[in-house]
Amino acid sequence: MDIRDKLLSENPWKLMISLSLPAILGQLIVGLYAFVDSIYVGQMVGTDAMSAVSAASPFILINNAIAVLLGIGSGSVLSRAIGKKAQDIIDKIIGNLTFLVIMLSSAVMVIGIIFAPEFLRLSGAKGDILNMGVSYLRTVYLGSIFVNFMQGANMVIRAEGRMGIAMGIMAAGAILNIILDPIFILLMRSQGPQAVAIATVISQFIQALVTLIYFLKKSPVVRFHGIKPAKDLLPEIFSVGMSAMLMQIMMLIQMTVVYNTAVHFGGEHQIALMGAAQRVMQLAFVPIWGMSQGMQPAVGTNFGAKEYMRVKRLTNIFIIGSTCLAGFFFAIIEIFSTQILSAFITDSSIVRLGLYNFRIMYCMFPTYGLLIMTVTYFQSIGKAKQAGLVVMLRQLFLAVPLVLILPRILGGNVLGVWLALPLNDIIIILIAVVLLISEYKHLMKLQRDIGTVI
Repeated sequence: MDIRDKLLSENPWKLMISLSLPAILGQLIVGLYAFVDSIYVGQMVGTDAMSAVSAASPFILINNAIAVLLGIGSGSVLSRAIGKKAQDIIDKIIGNLTFLVIMLSSAVMVIGIIFAPEFLRLSGAKGDILNMGVSYLRTVYLGSIFVNFMQGANMVIRAEGRMGIAMGIMAAGAILNIILDPIFILLMRSQGPQAVAIATVISQFIQALVTLIYFLKKSPVVRFHGIKPAKDLLPEIFSVGMSAMLMQIMMLIQMTVVYNTAVHFGGEHQIALMGAAQRVMQLAFVPIWGMSQGMQPAVGTNFGAKEYMRVKRLTNIFIIGSTCLAGFFFAIIEIFSTQILSAFITDSSIVRLGLYNFRIMYCMFPTYGLLIMTVTYFQSIGKAKQAGLVVMLRQLFLAVPLVLILPRILGGNVLGVWLALPLNDIIIILIAVVLLISEYKHLMKLQRDIGTVI
């Protein structure tokens, strides 16, 4: 059975597991990049260095934004092309992605290196925290082309349905990074968090090289046919990938406002606390994101083949699976909050100060499975507007006003900053449910039109 037949005919529960498990493991290992970096910095360098990495972390999302714009957009086009057996489109995918990665990443690298100090000041960094953050961020930007090609092309591998290969490449790079981190910290102790950034860039370069070799030699579906733009694919790639890119950009803005507001109302130690909370969020979030990457080729291919009721059933099954996964991580975070914060911050008084706020921030985490699968559904079938609406409301248009207003309503209490995030999620999940119910009605109509409602 080839990949297309598997996506169109295999039992949905079995398909969810086979597509999601390697993607979840791969994304979980990828999440260890930032997670382990921060633990090494916090334990081996110090709390100020942890604050510097935290202040820089929102601006690393600029690279993530490029990777998901091109990777998710290309993956969505690819999965539907596989469903339609459109080989001419398939042959353009990776060359077009590589061209766009080089162009956009080069611009980000130059701008990021020049404006790194200004970026970090937006997060509330100053003094030693600012200086360490600048060296760390500039080093990260030097690897922009490598990380964006590696992440974007990995999403194309997943869209082929080859989740095991995608996971293996990501896992190898993450393990290499975990090994190199303490070595570079010990060899370059005077460089602080910059040593960790150097280890990360080296790992990303090796991953990018392995990914390139895969498309040159191994891929059974997508092959490299030269670095060149495919103008006919650009509108669809950008329209679908834009919602995912907006999620990263809006998260950048949201995190910058959160850090700055938290420092204003709670002092500089809030950068370390919020940074630890965000690192944990990213690690707990990426398995759900991994499951969404398993969902994309399944939904996209079936939608392209006009199997609309199977699309609905697959979406429901992925929602159930991702909700269980989110609940598992929620339980771990709430039960072991003290131990988790202590892994990043060695000062026990700061840990005690932030513990209650940390737990409040995660109270809506079990709903994230439904939220992310809903966004992924719209991305998979090419409905960028609905996905973009949910993303923009969650990351910016509701979250930022709540972060700015709630602390003032609570009389200048920094608790308002932490409380704003789960309150925002309550509103967004209600909107997502309404959109999904409306879309299910549309799927029923499409199925009736072809005369095979099940």
